Amino acid sequence: MDLWVLFVIAGLLLGAGEIAGTSFFLAPFAVACLLAAAVDGAGGPPSASIATLLVASVALFVFVRPIARRHTELPPLARTGVDALIGQRALVLEDISNPEGVGTVKIGGEVWTARASVEDHAIPAGARVQVVEIRGATALVSETSS
Repeated sequence: MDLWVLFVIAGLLLGAGEIAGTSFFLAPFAVACLLAAAVDGAGGPPSASIATLLVASVALFVFVRPIARRHTELPPLARTGVDALIGQRALVLEDISNPEGVGTVKIGGEVWTARASVEDHAIPAGARVQVVEIRGATALVSETSS
């Protein structure tokens, strides 16, 4: 069996291992195997293929892996839209105690219809609440301790 075929098989196996592990540990070696296969497939001597494998493995592992690891450790994206309202404080404008359990709250300058997150719980006007969830155009709120 030709050397380039062995390098391709090794590269594919290492690539599959990387996909299963997602630690970005095997990926540099998989790429290095494929580069070595390209050198051997282009007619280079076996020593050039092995040298390519060694140099590319070290270079990719030392220089590219830290960059890739930094990208996997990025903080989550900022929440936008109605997702950004969850956890916000609000002021109850209209009692949340009528038979339907619907009132109004002011969240960040906007008036929203609101329900108590605990069913049949009355919240008086002027109370400070926290947004627990947004369902459609209605905010589910709970009273805060302060």
